[in-house]
Amino acid sequence: MWSDKLWSFPPSITVLALLKPFKLKPYYYHCNSTKAETLAMTTLNEAGVGIYSYISHLPGFHAVLKQRYSDFIVNEVDSDGKVVHLTCLDAPPEIVAEMEKERGIPDQTYKTYTSEIELFRALAGDSDAESLKSLLNQITSGGQSNVSPIVLSPDSDKSHRTAVHKFFKEHFKFLLTDTVDGPDDTLKCIRVRLSSIGQDSNARNSKKRKDRKDKPFDSRGSNNWPEHVGKFLRFHLYKENKDTQEVLGLLGKMLGIQQRSFGFAGTKDKRSVSTQRVTVFKQYAKRLAALNDRLIGIKVGDFCHVKEELLLGQLLGNRFTITLRGVVADSEDTIKAAVDALGKKGFINYYGLQRFGSGSMPNHLIGATLLRGEWKMAVSMILDPREGEREGIRKAREYYKDSGDIEGTLRQLPHHLVAERAILQCLKKCPGNYLQALKAIPRTLRMMYVHSYQSYLWNHAASIRVQRHGIDGVVIGDLVYSKSGSTGMPTEAISSGFEDDSCNDKFGCSDLDETTEATLPKEKGSIVKAVDAEDLQRGDYTIADVILPLPGSRVLYPTHDIAQVYRDLAKKDGISLMESVHSTKEFSITCMTGGYRHVFQKPIDFDWELIQYIDGNVPLVETDLDVIAKTGPVHNIREEGCTDAGGDKICTTGCAKLSVNLKNDTTYTQYDSEAEDEKEVGLHGNCGHGCDAREPQVALKLGFTLPASCYATMAIRELLKTSTSVAFQKTQNH
Repeated sequence: MWSDKLWSFPPSITVLALLKPFKLKPYYYHCNSTKAETLAMTTLNEAGVGIYSYISHLPGFHAVLKQRYSDFIVNEVDSDGKVVHLTCLDAPPEIVAEMEKERGIPDQTYKTYTSEIELFRALAGDSDAESLKSLLNQITSGGQSNVSPIVLSPDSDKSHRTAVHKFFKEHFKFLLTDTVDGPDDTLKCIRVRLSSIGQDSNARNSKKRKDRKDKPFDSRGSNNWPEHVGKFLRFHLYKENKDTQEVLGLLGKMLGIQQRSFGFAGTKDKRSVSTQRVTVFKQYAKRLAALNDRLIGIKVGDFCHVKEELLLGQLLGNRFTITLRGVVADSEDTIKAAVDALGKKGFINYYGLQRFGSGSMPNHLIGATLLRGEWKMAVSMILDPREGEREGIRKAREYYKDSGDIEGTLRQLPHHLVAERAILQCLKKCPGNYLQALKAIPRTLRMMYVHSYQSYLWNHAASIRVQRHGIDGVVIGDLVYSKSGSTGMPTEAISSGFEDDSCNDKFGCSDLDETTEATLPKEKGSIVKAVDAEDLQRGDYTIADVILPLPGSRVLYPTHDIAQVYRDLAKKDGISLMESVHSTKEFSITCMTGGYRHVFQKPIDFDWELIQYIDGNVPLVETDLDVIAKTGPVHNIREEGCTDAGGDKICTTGCAKLSVNLKNDTTYTQYDSEAEDEKEVGLHGNCGHGCDAREPQVALKLGFTLPASCYATMAIRELLKTSTSVAFQKTQNH
């Protein structure tokens, strides 16, 4: 039986209470001349975005989340259900041999081209022969990605130039030649360069580039690409403490290609160690593999060619391996009970704080402003100074606010601030056209603001659903996916409210969270219905079946009081869910189709163990790269535990004989103001709970899989009964 006691705010919560985390008076929530300045000084917390209920009444315990980025490991689960790992850093020999054969490049490990160079010496002379020899040495040494063309000596004899062109066509099919102007009008020179097939170096200056517009790749070179080889190179990307877009931008720069040439299924948390699949258009495995020696905190491997690129949402979910350090609890039983409850009952499937942005200007507040059609205010909210940003960025924002100098501001703004730069560049061309400036932001990024507001409403509705109707079972009026042929609304007609996340504008945004995938991959085509008395009598549905809508024009709302929660919250923000106050469709909630999301989620393939450790700076879990780097046999780092009576897989290695004292004299609760002054085992090895850093401490290692769009941090929140906000976690890492 699920708990009948809920940890949540009182049912009488008001809009004033919801705005308290933002230090705002109610009228400030509506735009006026000073609103952007007021909002820019806010601090995002869980209650402010609707996260304020729990499933279990069990007490939590103290632990530190993400003390080290290696304590949070994410492995993508592909569409076939296979967990993605990095297992090999080298380009497969068969792929290298096949592609080089198709390009006309022989085996470069032994080819010296001595005879060809001597023939060319007889044709063109010593100077040009030595230049060619230098070029070939670059190529045969594996440096194809940075090979510069050579220009042969000036030549006024056209027939001789023709003979040189013919020589290269016969002896060096992987080199291209063309004629360029010489030092005067009577002389011409022959330029020699590596074929750009499969590379974008030649494409960079193509006159046809303007015709490509925003396409991520084009068909140039297709006639020369082997028909039996897929045009996309798929590889596994391993990264440590880096943002997905940041890494792909770096790889693109090193390869000399556009970042938009890459495709991926979903972004991953920056402060983590993650492995995911990526595709890139018409690149060679050997080129990417050669980057590994130059990359820090990034590796690529497991290469293969495929016919289709990866798109956002093409995954089943993510496998998480999370280590919580500095565990302090009343007893082992407290930990066991909390973990067992998480495995059996799950957690409220909230959108995590990542959904609402990492800065002091929450994305959903910008989204609400867009939905009201207040274009100038939305621009100000994006551009104005923000609390907590780096000094250089803060000064750039303040400079623009004080001077209005667009050129000077653009020189100061970092390139990763894509939205801000796009707005300013548009305002430079079209002064005062704030709507057009907002549309200049890449589509996925600008739609993120509106999607964030949908998530904000959903979170509040989920909290109040748990408050008012409990967690023991479904109630009349709850929405579910129909298990019979009953009438309702088919979800295939209701694309996810995040359908635009699959478009090509997926780059240049460091604020995109780790779950921008589609919301309803497997339920598409199902019927959504409201539970009635007959359903209750038959017992067709459980609490796990309950879903809530993401607002849109083609969704059903519950037929009980939770429907009014959506309307009331939106109305307080000056937004109607039924009609739009402006004609810009992409910023209108009535023109978005909407979607559904399960209110409760259980971790899949859940296992856990308690680990003793002394040095807080030593990793407790092997990463994919650790496994590759090991020269000996893999040691057994985790034993499988037994299965409990309920059939749930629970790993409890080391729990029974732990000699570490889990207790301390400090009382710890989520809202304890004194907690900010406490010191946990962190980067400096200090502990504020009366423990000696040299004594053994306890860590809790968790392993589980979640579907796409679910947040592991919300599972940890349910377990610990503490906030997952960055500000709160920083207090635990000092």
